[in-house]
Amino acid sequence: MKQRCNGSIKWIVSLAILLISNNVVSTPVENTVNMSKSPPIAKQHPKALKAHGEERVDPYYWLRDDERKAQPVLDYLLAENSYTQQNLKPIAPLQEQLYQEMVGRLQKDDRSVPYQRGNYWYYNRFEGNDEYEKLCRRKGNLTATESVLLDLNERAKPHKYYQLGEAEVSFNQQLLAFSEDTNGRRQYSIRIKDLTTGKLLGDKLNNTSGDIAWASDNKTLYYTRKHPKTLLPYQVYRHELGTEQKQDQLVYEEADNQFFTSLYTTKSYQYVVIELTSTRTSDIKLIDAYNPLAKPVSFVSREPGHEYELVDVADRFYIRTNWQAENFRLMTVDKRHIGDKQAWQEVIPHRADTFLEDLEAFKDYLVVAERTNGLLQLRIRQLNNNKDHYLDFGEPAYTAYIGHNEELDTEILRFGYSSLTTPDSVFDYNMRTRQKILLKQDKVIGTFKPELYQSERLMVAVRDGVKVPVSLVYRKGFRRNAGHPLLIYGYGAYGSSLDPFFSSARLSLLDRGVVYVLAHVRGGEDLGRQWYESGKLDHKLNSFNDFIDVTRYLVSEGYGAADNVFAMGGSAGGLLVGAVANMAPELYRGIVAEVPFVDVLTTMFDESIPLTTNEYEEWGNPNDRSAYDYIKSYSPYDNITRQAYPNMLVTAGLHDSQVQYWEPAKWIAKLRHYDTSDNQILLYTEMEAGHSGVSGRYQAYRELAMEYAFVLHHAGVGD
Repeated sequence: MKQRCNGSIKWIVSLAILLISNNVVSTPVENTVNMSKSPPIAKQHPKALKAHGEERVDPYYWLRDDERKAQPVLDYLLAENSYTQQNLKPIAPLQEQLYQEMVGRLQKDDRSVPYQRGNYWYYNRFEGNDEYEKLCRRKGNLTATESVLLDLNERAKPHKYYQLGEAEVSFNQQLLAFSEDTNGRRQYSIRIKDLTTGKLLGDKLNNTSGDIAWASDNKTLYYTRKHPKTLLPYQVYRHELGTEQKQDQLVYEEADNQFFTSLYTTKSYQYVVIELTSTRTSDIKLIDAYNPLAKPVSFVSREPGHEYELVDVADRFYIRTNWQAENFRLMTVDKRHIGDKQAWQEVIPHRADTFLEDLEAFKDYLVVAERTNGLLQLRIRQLNNNKDHYLDFGEPAYTAYIGHNEELDTEILRFGYSSLTTPDSVFDYNMRTRQKILLKQDKVIGTFKPELYQSERLMVAVRDGVKVPVSLVYRKGFRRNAGHPLLIYGYGAYGSSLDPFFSSARLSLLDRGVVYVLAHVRGGEDLGRQWYESGKLDHKLNSFNDFIDVTRYLVSEGYGAADNVFAMGGSAGGLLVGAVANMAPELYRGIVAEVPFVDVLTTMFDESIPLTTNEYEEWGNPNDRSAYDYIKSYSPYDNITRQAYPNMLVTAGLHDSQVQYWEPAKWIAKLRHYDTSDNQILLYTEMEAGHSGVSGRYQAYRELAMEYAFVLHHAGVGD
């Protein structure tokens, strides 16, 4: 499922939209003089939005411009940027100091752990002050001469924004297909490079989602095309090298606009997989990669509410499925029985206390990622005797994940590990001998010592008696009731678990006495599938109540000063903190909302916006009166009232296709109109970026430094 997300490791896609309202006038702001010193108060042009016999009035609807070209709108956004920059000018030295600290901890010359495919070793590396990676390989062994397959710095040079989507080598490993986004809207173009000559082929495939899958003939590739209006990926095409895109053959088209279409090749390289996902339902079509003209075959019939994914090895598929298993179970089937669910056999049964989250298969082993009490464990099963064992990680709050495992016939598992105090680490684990080798741990340049920091894991009882997991990290020397600033981060949507991970940039907060908190509120899958189900649709208020109650608990227990608490969230996490700002503004000195999804009701009414129809099962379809009433009860934009709001810093991306820029822009305009405090309410829009902010290794830290400086300044611990 694709989602409005804050740039985590999960794939994300969302939103496009209508035309600007006809009644927009040429002057966007009332105080056009000295607008950098005074708040740019947006003019109100009420637009009536009618549904279910009632009328909502949106005074700032005019800020919506699908083309991103209307000068009054651009002027308003630039005025907001100017005002924000003027307000943050006194802390510019702190922001620069934080930025230098953050990038100063990065290892300039850095390389990923190489992985083997056939006779080649592949890896990526950064060099010096380069903003982007080089994609490289060596033939035969790691001491052989390096070949640079793609220098992303060169690819990025002509563009203000650059993001690589996928890079896939052909079966014979002599061609590289790669997808690129150069405006931030996740509309990728695909190019192909001949790795023998080093030259780009003439083929160029536009308006794709970035997914690429090769057929075995090394001249046929598959890709997904986006709907021209909604940007929802819905078609799979087959392209033959040397031909024009208009000659490409349509392989599959998804007619149901609640489904998102993606594409990949199985680990065995035997199948190209067309994966179709809505919020609650999965559907998989298989194409024989050795027969490029073959038609897609359904793995099983589509059933509402049935979610599954698969891996293949030898003559079998292994299926992670929620069929009669809320927390998922593992099943298997012989490849001769594609299409027959009744032939599935159970491998690992459903458990009420354990969520089966991920799966990897090898010739002789299965690896299953299981989540129990909110923490991931890696379970190894030997296929010849069905004996299991687990990897032990030994920290109270951590994240582990299955890494890049390209080879089937191996007893080595590559996995990753990180915690709030341990930098990201990559291991090779021998599943037979149970020996573990650390291949790489991200180096933190400077004086960082893990023993200087402490993490905790709490279970906090909230208003309905449910216990919510909370992960904390702080610098040792912390004492309760000592008045520490408290920064609480939350997300709580799409079943996306908020795993405790290490951040070298976060050290700039911890070293200044800030206690950093991850609130694992309902809406994620931190405690299994039911944790997700109890934080979506008509249970969404649980997410907000959890966050508020966790805040109150932490303050009551002395983890932070009552008058020095901050909240932070991005995208759907921006919705979380936006709702909390309306419900309990008195709890927070400041709120940082990154590309926040705050105009939920209006967006969910608009089927032209990417992911609207795909997300009816997440938020509800407001065409239904009960869903309309429930969404309206919490939608941040619709629930702004005349009260004192905290200091607020809100970010947006002009070209954002997940959360359109006008949602935070309208929200800020309305907040400023109703706010009764003298607190800062600031909006900063990246004019050349999308949902994930600016591109580039170092530049990405500029925005984070701004957010941290804002928090530290208002916390009184900036120096």
